[in-house]
Amino acid sequence: MSGWIVNEVPKWIILFIWYGLNIGLWVMTFLQYEQPEYYYTKYLTGAGLGIAKASGFCLNFNCMLILLPVCRNLISFLRGSCTCCKKSVHVVRRQLDKNITFHKAVAYMICLHSILHVVAHCFNFDGFIDGYYSEEGTLAYNLSTLPYSANGTWVNPIRTVTTGLPFGLGLIEAAVVTVAGLSGVIITVALVVMVTSATETIRRSYFEVFWYTHHLFIVFFAGTLVHGIQGIVKGQTNVAEHDPYECYNKPWGPNEVCPEPQFLGSKAASWMWCIGPLALYLVERGIRLYRSFQTVKIIKVIKHPTNVIEVRMQRKGFSMLPGQYIFIQCGTISSLEWHPFTLTSMPEDDYFSVHIRVVGDWTSALSKACGADALEFRDASEMPSLAVDGPFGTSSTDIFRYEVGVCVAAGIGATPFASVLKSIWYKYSHDDVELKLKKVYFYWTCPDTKAFEWFTDLLDHLEAEMVEQGKGDFLDYNIYLTRGWDVNQARNIYLHEGDNADVVTGLQKKTHYGRPNWDEVFPAIAAANSGKNIGVFFCGPKALSSVLHKKSNEYSTIKTGGAQFHYNKENF
Repeated sequence: MSGWIVNEVPKWIILFIWYGLNIGLWVMTFLQYEQPEYYYTKYLTGAGLGIAKASGFCLNFNCMLILLPVCRNLISFLRGSCTCCKKSVHVVRRQLDKNITFHKAVAYMICLHSILHVVAHCFNFDGFIDGYYSEEGTLAYNLSTLPYSANGTWVNPIRTVTTGLPFGLGLIEAAVVTVAGLSGVIITVALVVMVTSATETIRRSYFEVFWYTHHLFIVFFAGTLVHGIQGIVKGQTNVAEHDPYECYNKPWGPNEVCPEPQFLGSKAASWMWCIGPLALYLVERGIRLYRSFQTVKIIKVIKHPTNVIEVRMQRKGFSMLPGQYIFIQCGTISSLEWHPFTLTSMPEDDYFSVHIRVVGDWTSALSKACGADALEFRDASEMPSLAVDGPFGTSSTDIFRYEVGVCVAAGIGATPFASVLKSIWYKYSHDDVELKLKKVYFYWTCPDTKAFEWFTDLLDHLEAEMVEQGKGDFLDYNIYLTRGWDVNQARNIYLHEGDNADVVTGLQKKTHYGRPNWDEVFPAIAAANSGKNIGVFFCGPKALSSVLHKKSNEYSTIKTGGAQFHYNKENF
């Protein structure tokens, strides 16, 4: 329970507020359309009016929020502003690392309210059509044939005879001839395409599809801004002179007790909700555009095993923190695509670098453009020009705020920790008085032996320096090979079991075979670091993240002398 308080309560407080606002705004708007001003409109449409308008109001609210989590510079600014060491401020920083998760949650909420909004308006327009074709003398007929007047206007938007198309097509025809209907169709199609192309499978396997279709948000917001300008849904403006509860079954007219009801369409409100976030996002894109014109010089490209290339770059005025990431654009490949990569160099280096796994069309094109597979040496002047946006902060930059850090990586997920481990050791070996971190545990699981090669060079260097300075207990690293060995390799591993160096990695510490037993790892770390706050940092697949998150909660305690595990996951 104590671990749940440490890791989950802040998140659920934010979600509770967000859900509460959605429910509160929905109920408030629904009840608003139960007022006498909308009695006649609801008579034609039924309960669908309140549902559609309440969902529309919540759509405005969530459309206001959807862009904020993807304003990378805004998030980095807020993270940088929360530099105080107070625990409450640190909690805020940790929630900012969940910006993409919240972005997805808001998107799902938009989908939910869109479904309610569209379905309810389908019933509303069906009611309007029925009202138009109602029998003369009925209330529905009288409402549907109200003429234009100086003080008001009609309540039923169906003003002309529809073609009577079969299979409900007449309903579609009646809807799309209005600004609200046509823009609604465009908004819905854009939303469906964006959501379906943002699934995990498409985003990871066909990133270009995700990238281009997600820019339909421009169409989505353009449609949202004009959606309500026609004022299709109208409320009565002369309720004091014409009480609908008293006059609905009485004659209307200048010489009657009840004058004709007057109606006025509601003003478009979406722009009031969206203009602020859109302005912020426009500034965000302006900053990115400015950075795209800044030149970045590639000084070296190194080809590593398992289709990994290391790109070292220089840019005037570039500064970074360990664990941060950047977006890279290569104009010779595409002037529109920006791809995120974790920085693997440390701030103390005279260059900044990224390790890129060549797995898709863009990364393959970049590798080819850099001559990674070329047999002849390629001079830096022959390298393609790159644009860099960033750097941006992630959760791993907060490792320096803990006394003990636990870094867990799966496969290529080790890249964020290359910069972190190098920088930590640099500060530790130079007796940085501001360094709070006293102990680091590093766990790395890999599916095959080749994946070790580029990262073990770093570990080997760190290991040698720690032994040389007599600080070998600072970093406790554990490497796990989960599969990828055959019978011959297994025999070779067995024969060299007694060697000082590991036969697979060449490191002093031996490789483990299989997967870590986290029910042994977490209690051991807690016992060795009682009474301390322990930061757990992970980069890798969602399944393992769920396990580590659960174990962090399970083995945390708020009792005096107990260890507290604070779980953090890389999101970019």
